[in-house]
Amino acid sequence: MGDIFDESASRKIDFKIWAKIAPFLKPQSKRIAVVALLMLLSAAVDAVVPLFTRYAVNNFVMPKSAAGLLPFTLIYLSVILFQALTTLFFSRQSMIIEMKMGKHMKERCFTHLQKLPLSFYNTTSVGYILARVMSDTNSISGMIAWVGAMFFWHLCYLIGMFAIMLSVNAKLALIVLAVIPVFILVTLIFQPKLLNANHAMRKANSAITSSFNENITGAKTSKTLVIEDKNITEFAGVTSGMYSASLREARLRSFFLPLITFVGATALAAVLYYSGAAVLTGALDFGMLSAFIAYTVAILDPISHLARFISEVMAAQVNIERVTSLLSQPCTVTDTPGVESEYGDVFDPKPENFPPLIGEIEFKDVWFRYKDAGEDDYVLKNINIKIPAGCSVALVGETGAGKSTFVNLLCRFFEPERGSILIDGVDYRTRGILWLHSNLGYVQQSPHLFSGSLRDNLLYGKPDASAPEFERAARLSRTDILAKKLEGGYAADVGEGGDKLSTGEKQLVSIGRAIIADPPIFVLDEATSSVDTETERLIQDAISDALSGRTSFIIAHRLSTVRNADLILLIDGHGIAETGSHDELMAKNGKYSRLYKAMSIKDESEHEGFSAF
Repeated sequence: MGDIFDESASRKIDFKIWAKIAPFLKPQSKRIAVVALLMLLSAAVDAVVPLFTRYAVNNFVMPKSAAGLLPFTLIYLSVILFQALTTLFFSRQSMIIEMKMGKHMKERCFTHLQKLPLSFYNTTSVGYILARVMSDTNSISGMIAWVGAMFFWHLCYLIGMFAIMLSVNAKLALIVLAVIPVFILVTLIFQPKLLNANHAMRKANSAITSSFNENITGAKTSKTLVIEDKNITEFAGVTSGMYSASLREARLRSFFLPLITFVGATALAAVLYYSGAAVLTGALDFGMLSAFIAYTVAILDPISHLARFISEVMAAQVNIERVTSLLSQPCTVTDTPGVESEYGDVFDPKPENFPPLIGEIEFKDVWFRYKDAGEDDYVLKNINIKIPAGCSVALVGETGAGKSTFVNLLCRFFEPERGSILIDGVDYRTRGILWLHSNLGYVQQSPHLFSGSLRDNLLYGKPDASAPEFERAARLSRTDILAKKLEGGYAADVGEGGDKLSTGEKQLVSIGRAIIADPPIFVLDEATSSVDTETERLIQDAISDALSGRTSFIIAHRLSTVRNADLILLIDGHGIAETGSHDELMAKNGKYSRLYKAMSIKDESEHEGFSAF
């Protein structure tokens, strides 16, 4: 499964990319302004602290006098207290900014994921989506709240120190300034290399996340195929990439950091040499010497931080690109503004405007091909069929013939490239996605249950169902029998994804969930394929009553479903090859007849359904 997101990191700062997170910054603008003010005040205080050292050396240490020490101490303690308070308030505000921005971005991503079509999930792995929603959003909010704030503090601190040094002793200040070009040169050489190494680490980490996800979700398959050794070998290759990238990044830093330290030590040595001579001649007092040493040592940290900030900005820019790429993924199946205004959407429904759905379905000259398919690579071509309301339709055909595509178009998970689909004589695109989905009951071949109780899962599609409705759905789907078997009955926890239930039991719950919603249209995608023969018989008897009078589409898997359908559509060669009832199609002695006979032989020999149906 591919990844829609570009993993290539930008090589320069792009303000257009940063502008994309403006909607997430705007709600926090007041707090960001408060943090900036606190950082400015804190930097100003930190810049003047070495002057306290100068005063102490000149007035207390050198003359060996304690005169005025108490007020000096009180003032100094007040300054330290002020620093502590600004740090406390800054930490609180930055934490709120980080949490609220992260929450806002995650909510936006989650909301957008609810709107994206099935084609997006068919081409994008869960691991990559999780990395964008969790890791990347955390990186962005942390960058803004903490790294950005500290950048501003270091910048103000640096400006303040240079301003003070220049005002006190311009010559020594210029000596310190002279090493900055060297520092910048070293940084310019190493930072691109560090950025590339960091990008390689992130890419490898993303691959590890994806590998973990695939192996966890596919654990049962791995065990049944006995491919644990293969998985370990492949994972070792992925982690080796992470190890190599991390090692390269560590080696670069092992050269870069000592060089930075050497540059700083050179500046300090130069200050000591010239200031020492100035002290001996009386041109500079010991207090100022102490202050300049403090400034020279302290100046390395903000410069180093500002240099690292560039690489951190570049790394965060990649995070922004990936999150905004997710948020910009097009919702290919959407309502027009007019339709949405009338019928609402899933987040703001207007059920009072929903017209009743009777269930007459018509496909008019429908053509469909998947995204990125070839020009003539249509899954369905020129589909024309009218299905009366209340009719039960069985879809049969070989694997890949287009049966699931047919029902996905009916459910408007996809839309026709050409032609139209009418429900009750009206193009379903004029009635709204929510209107259609509110009238659909869909039972998947591989049922998915949500974490929670058996009752919660049955009520998932209709939380306000009455007790009689609940009991009827449980009885028809045979989940009342399942509840009696489970400890706790309907309150029993089904586990994550329904893992505490067998596949057949999950299918029963899925069928009950569809029945309780009482929809006019039912779609069963091989709904009994994972159920044993006896359970299937019970379910078929039950759902035949539930489907009575409703339009239903069943992707057929077993003989009983095919034989009992009002209408059978044989999908073959990208279109509908044969239509009719079971008896009519058998009388034609065509492709359906041959497939049915083959399925009958397989049923008799293996007591299971024919996989092509």
